Amino acid sequence: MNYNFNREQFMEIELRCEQTKDYRETETVTREAFWNHDAPGCFEHYLVHIMRNSPAFLPELSFVAVFDGKIIGNVMCMESIIEGDDGKVYKILTLGPISVLPEHQQKGIGRKLLEKTKATAHKMGYRAILLYGDPDYYTKQGFVPAEKYNIRTVDNMYAIALQACELYADALKGIQGRFVEDAVYAISEAEAEEFDRHFSFKEKCSGTPSQQKFKKIVKMRRKAD
Repeated sequence: MNYNFNREQFMEIELRCEQTKDYRETETVTREAFWNHDAPGCFEHYLVHIMRNSPAFLPELSFVAVFDGKIIGNVMCMESIIEGDDGKVYKILTLGPISVLPEHQQKGIGRKLLEKTKATAHKMGYRAILLYGDPDYYTKQGFVPAEKYNIRTVDNMYAIALQACELYADALKGIQGRFVEDAVYAISEAEAEEFDRHFSFKEKCSGTPSQQKFKKIVKMRRKAD
């Protein structure tokens, strides 16, 4: 069913923690949201599937957006670290995937999921969220380039896709180093392809505008000084 909700209905969207019974539906929503977006097909629904088995996974920060009994969006988080240049290790969060069904995108649902995540993570005592994503979107959601804090990729590069969001004032002040996300993000493409066979067939397309933009963003890296 294609929902076209108005402002009042938008306010009725329920945000709640994902439950075991939601797993398949959440994976399907993620697949629909990412299919052919960054690359032909997608692997994000497989990532969602395996994240839940990682010790770094935080079920308290796995939220779904529900409207009229159907999941239309979701977001998940993992614990990650910054290996500080001072030799210390700082615990932070990695956010993603975050997904909204294509027919409900650009309606503020992603923002609503992000705000819920940030508020809950702050209450849990986390200092910041880092992620790899489209800066055109995330800078509108309170994120800034991680380079602002001299935070680099694990291979010591500045990347425009690496975005950071402090969860309280000066949370990252004096912290600089390399962002190290959980190993679960390094997925096996072969295993992801096998997992996708359990879903209904969808045609893969290449050369889309979003894929071209993704390739451009990924290449926007430079060595740290």
